[in-house]
Amino acid sequence: MFSASVAAQHFNGFFVSGFGFAASYYGLPDIGFIAWPDIVNFVQRLRLAFPKQHLLVDIDDGYVDPEVACHVIENLEAIGASGVILEDQKRPRKCGHVDGKQILPLEEYLEKLEMVLETRRDLVVVARTDATEEEEILRRAKALASTQADVVLIDGVRSVDWIKKARDVIGDKPLLFNQIAGGKSPRLSLPELEALGVNVAIYSTPCLFAAQSAIDTALLELKRADGRLPEMRDGAIGVKESLELLEKNISRHHPKDELVGV
Repeated sequence: MFSASVAAQHFNGFFVSGFGFAASYYGLPDIGFIAWPDIVNFVQRLRLAFPKQHLLVDIDDGYVDPEVACHVIENLEAIGASGVILEDQKRPRKCGHVDGKQILPLEEYLEKLEMVLETRRDLVVVARTDATEEEEILRRAKALASTQADVVLIDGVRSVDWIKKARDVIGDKPLLFNQIAGGKSPRLSLPELEALGVNVAIYSTPCLFAAQSAIDTALLELKRADGRLPEMRDGAIGVKESLELLEKNISRHHPKDELVGV
């Protein structure tokens, strides 16, 4: 929630990534630990705090069973999520940008996807494949594009050339590109992605990785200084600056001129 408070100052949409949620909520890697009630409850808290932001939610494989996936879809749509990403991995699952991923038979995934599409009302559904071999990537991308899914994502796509091939094979269907620091995919700017025909770009973990680096640096400096806090220089964050950020989560719902006694 805190990183979302910072992000809301700069962007009008959030991506709730499986990697980020597993790390921040459980302190565990993205290998299938997420329980669907936890992600639903978190998205509900996000929606209440940020009523105007778009919320795209990574629901992994739909938490195994198609029936569970559909139940999660109903819950997320009811609390105001904007969209979901449903992948074709099978258990044990992994982050989309690491080696050793296993995928469901295409027909099995398409059956689950179709059930999800029939369940949703207005929710955007992103169909994601984690295939790694070029021939299978293109076969699955074409199949996903032929469904009623709104967007296609090929996670961990390894080159600009593969992006171009995916763009060609999915026709007019919108294409999503997932960027993660240190991942499999090339580092590309938004203008570069637009030129390649990418319609949507998401950033999985910039807040998480920035926090890890900043926290590690701050604690090392505190240790080296024998416990003396650093001086409050220009741009530093202290009590005042942090409270100003957090108070926006109240004023967003209750403007100051509406508060009693103000």
